[in-house]
Parts: sequence; structure tokens; C-alpha cells
Amino acid sequence: MTATVFEGIGLLYTGDPLREEIRDAALVVQDGKVIWVGHTAQAPEADERIDVGGRCMIPGFVDSHSHLIFAGDRSAEFDARMAGRPYTAGGIRTTVAATRAASDAELAVNAGGLIAEMHAQGTTTVEIKSGYGLSVESERRSLEIATALTDETTYLGAHVVPEGVSTDDYVHLVTGEMLRECAPFAKWVDVFCERGAFDGDQTKEILTAGIKAGLGARVHAGQLGTGPGVQIACELDAASADHCTYLTDADVAALAGSQTVATLLPGAEFSTRSPYPDARRLIDAGATVAIATDCNPGSSFTSSMPFCVALAVREMRMTPLEAIRAATYGGARALRRDDIGVIRPGAQADLVLLDAPSYVHLAYRPGVPLVKAVWSDGIPVF
Repeated sequence: MTATVFEGIGLLYTGDPLREEIRDAALVVQDGKVIWVGHTAQAPEADERIDVGGRCMIPGFVDSHSHLIFAGDRSAEFDARMAGRPYTAGGIRTTVAATRAASDAELAVNAGGLIAEMHAQGTTTVEIKSGYGLSVESERRSLEIATALTDETTYLGAHVVPEGVSTDDYVHLVTGEMLRECAPFAKWVDVFCERGAFDGDQTKEILTAGIKAGLGARVHAGQLGTGPGVQIACELDAASADHCTYLTDADVAALAGSQTVATLLPGAEFSTRSPYPDARRLIDAGATVAIATDCNPGSSFTSSMPFCVALAVREMRMTPLEAIRAATYGGARALRRDDIGVIRPGAQADLVLLDAPSYVHLAYRPGVPLVKAVWSDGIPVF
């Protein structure tokens, strides 16, 4: 198979804790995998050589939390929120109605467009949730569409309770017929454990049913206030507890003492003018932290991981190194993956070339399109 050497890398951020940064670096890609990493002067012979001219290279971003299967627009809601005006339309339920009414093709085209935006901003792996169908048929088809876009699909039938249905009846549906129809198209199960959505007992029941069906667990936890979500996530060995905006000392200790990743979503705080999570508190306690976009039409309509990295540095007390680590290696940990979010022999050749000498520029020059080229499995996607 053809081997390609990328050489002249001014700074290579590998994401590998054993050798996180290499200057004047090179790497070799063959058959979609990284097979060698080191200094340019030691690079082996290969069929093709690409000199990147001293630029910085990083692993592809791992966006471990998104909601891309939807239809409709909620810009009026955002406009009202920014103006401090009450908004009386349906929020999530507005998106549910539009999603149910859309064709499969319309949903696929919309999600595909967002994936293209993500590629252009350096994302090579994305997790996609359902949750805007809230019926057996609509949740199942949302996941079917998502499977054409990613291997990381999440069943979020327990997003909110649809109108006209009691919470008890809906939990019964989510853990019964809906789960049976959706599980073949999902890798994960998720619950929005929050006031106005699902309480601790309901969350645990839904996650346990999903685990019994062979799905890994994820939890929306601590977005609007403290609650039981983080503790449930750690108890059930969930891969991640997402949002983590409001945490007790016990929550922080639980995350630090478990394999559950604290996935922070600063785009949601930016779009809702809410307090940002305190990443410094989590990192100093020893918890593993990830950053993701939470791309959705209501509370975080951004597809940009570089934007979220900049927010993490400016608003969540992370250093640029900690933020880039959270957006790559941390995101991979949140998906229980060791073949992505890292540049080392055996990993997927998911590479991002920055038109900058260092990843620090992602926060230093916020809003500037610094992604020059992207490869996924060794294949150019941008």
C-alpha cells in the first residue's frame, strides 16, 4: 500500500500522553493508519512526501456530543433571549414538530451540511444523538439517518416528554418498544436528567434498560442546576456526563474517581448567557475533561470545535494545551476510543493541518479560519 510522509511539521501535537508534543516532526500514513511518528530528520522513505512548511498539525477533533438530526429554525428564540424578551414558542417541541414533518432526505441533507461544516473546522469524528422525534418511528428513522454519517450514534428518546403523554407512560415507551426499535441503530443511550425532563429514578431506569439492550450509557447532567445525573453516570460507569455546568463537591469527587468523562459544552453557555462550567475545578481534582459543540438548533447552534476551544480557554479557565487535549484525546475518551483523538502508530490517520505555528493560535486568534487541510482515515476531507 502507498505510504505518505508528512514532514516539516513545526509543532506536532500528538494527543498521546506519553509524547504529547514533537517539534520539527514528521509522521507516516499508510492504509488509513499512522505507522510512524518522530522527527523529520529521522523520517523513513515513503512513496509520497508532503512538506507542510513548518505549520502545526493536530489530531482531528472528536466532537462527542451533537444533535444533528433535526429540521426547522429557532433563530427567533435566540433573538428573543439575546434581547431579554420572554419567548413563548415551543422550544424543543418546535423542533420535534418540524423534524417529524420533514422527509428523510431533508433530514439527511441538513445533517450532511453540518458534517461538512465540521470537516472544514477540523472535526473528523462526531457523535450524533436522536431526540427530536419522541415517537417510535421518528426516533428510529433519526438513528437510521445518523448511522450513514457516523458510527457514534446515541438513542436519546428520553430528551423531553412529548405533549399529551404522561411521564410514566413515556418512560414505559422509551424503555420498551422505542428501545427495541432503536437499539439496532444505536451505540449509546442517553437521558436528559434535569428538572422539567427526567428525574433520577427515571434516568436510572432508562439507562439500565439501554445497558441491558447492549448500549453504552451517556447522561445529560447538571446543565440547569445540581441534580443526581453525575452520580448516576458514575454509578453506572457511563462513558460521559455532559454539560456539568453545576456540580457539587461530591460530583467532582465522583468524576475524579471514575472513568466517566466530564464533557463540557461551552457553546450552550455562550448561546444562553448562562454561567460557564468550571473546568479548572475538574482538572485540578483529576477528572478527565472533554469539550464538544452540543450542535443543536436551540441552545448551541455551532459546528465549530475551534470556537469551543477558544471559549474553554477564555471562559472556563483552561490553558490552550488543556483545551486542545479535551477537544481531541478527551473526546475520544468520552467515546471510549483509543484509535482517534491521537497521532501515534496504530491510530486512524485523522489529521488537521493548521495555518499557524501552534495550536495556541486557536484561542489566540478566535474566529479566524485556521484549518488549512483535514484528512480522515488518511483521505482528504477538506
